[in-house]
Amino acid sequence: MAIIETEATLHEAHRDNHTHRDVNGGWLRPAVFGAMDGLVSNLALMTGVAGGAVSPSTLVLTGLAGLAAGAFSMAAGEYTSVASQRELVEAELAVERAELRKHPADEEAELAALYEARGVEPALAREVARQLSKDPEQALEIHAREELGIDPSDLPSPLVAAVSSFGSFALGALLPVLPYLLGATALWPALLLALFGLFACGAVVARVTARSWWYSGLRQLALGGAAAGVTYALGSFFGTAVG
Repeated sequence: MAIIETEATLHEAHRDNHTHRDVNGGWLRPAVFGAMDGLVSNLALMTGVAGGAVSPSTLVLTGLAGLAAGAFSMAAGEYTSVASQRELVEAELAVERAELRKHPADEEAELAALYEARGVEPALAREVARQLSKDPEQALEIHAREELGIDPSDLPSPLVAAVSSFGSFALGALLPVLPYLLGATALWPALLLALFGLFACGAVVARVTARSWWYSGLRQLALGGAAAGVTYALGSFFGTAVG
């Protein structure tokens, strides 16, 4: 008997410790990918211009212009995208709210049918739908979850999306410019700092994936380094051609 109780206790402890990764990534994924986007794009831009053998002051101006233009573009794009998505969701919620007000019995039957389709016994499905439909706002939330796949109480904010995109992109784009702002006159300090940032971003992304941190870091390092190498070669070619 004691052995059975011990095994049951261990099973309960194991079940309590059963956790999953955040598959949506939460705030981490958009923040890291925004910074990575700024880092790769501004690094590629600066190495491309550096390939044309320009002065350090020109590179600083290029990097700061790329930072500002990219950050504002990201912020505007995110604001428009999230605002449009939110407006579409709110329009669909208005339609659902009107249907619940005009045809409550039909909506209740529709909800019961959804539960039946998931394997709930018909009588129980009808009873659950009846009880849940007593509160109009609760009914709206359930219909939105079941039919639209959204949570009306957790709609994304366009302003938050814009500000976070601006900040994360600007932070990433600042890395290749920073050595020049601190007095560097050669490309290699900016390149080393940017490559380190790429590896770090890739390693952090591993927190929301099944890959190891070193694999994710090296993969992003290789991709960002390849982009910088290609743009530097193009800058050298076109710089020579224009010269």
